[in-house]
Order: sequence, then C-alpha cells, then structure tokens
Amino acid sequence: QVQLVESGGGLVRPGGSMALSCAASNSDNMYSINDMGWYRQPPGKQRESVATITVGGTTTYADSVKGRFTISRDNAENSVFLQMNSLKPEDTAVYYCGAKLLRTTYWGQGTQVTVSS
Repeated sequence: QVQLVESGGGLVRPGGSMALSCAASNSDNMYSINDMGWYRQPPGKQRESVATITVGGTTTYADSVKGRFTISRDNAENSVFLQMNSLKPEDTAVYYCGAKLLRTTYWGQGTQVTVSS
C-alpha cells in the first residue's frame, strides 16, 4: 500500500555533508501516512533508528547524530528528508526510509552512504 523511493547517498569525505530524500506513494484511500523516519544498518550490525518525525513535526534523533543530522518532511508530498552534516566514518551504512501507516511500517530499498577519505 505504501511504496518508498529513496534518493541521495554515495561517497563523501569525513566532515562533509549529504542529503537524502524519500518519496512515499500511498494507495490507501482511507488512511494517511503517520510517522516517517530514517534508519540505517552499518556493515555487520543491526538496523537502527537515526531520526523520526511525526505528522505534526515532532522529531527524535539517535544520540550519535544529534546536532549533525536534521530530519524534515513535506506532508503534502508524503516526503521525508535527512540533511547530514559533519559526517563521520561511523555514519557509513545503508540508509532506509520508513513510513508508518496504521500499525504497519513500510521500507524503502535502502541507499548506501559511505564516509571515507
């Protein structure tokens, strides 16, 4: 019912910046997407939450990215964005966009972010 397409990602040097975007298409005519967020899975590790945002704009951030990453969304376009600044090698991961509709979380295909000199 919800399809997510991420864009952005790639290789960036430590200290650099990168922006990720995610566009959601919702085929449910009765319910709207609720929370949206960004998650990441570093090599050899489990997926973790990076940042989330509600329809009303309330945000949460992982401690490791506070002050460096900013999440935002466009409710009219069902889109969510992640601005990443002061990137560190430990930010290297596959980044996934997630969107919640009722009790189900839908996922994008993921985009690789590599922070390396």
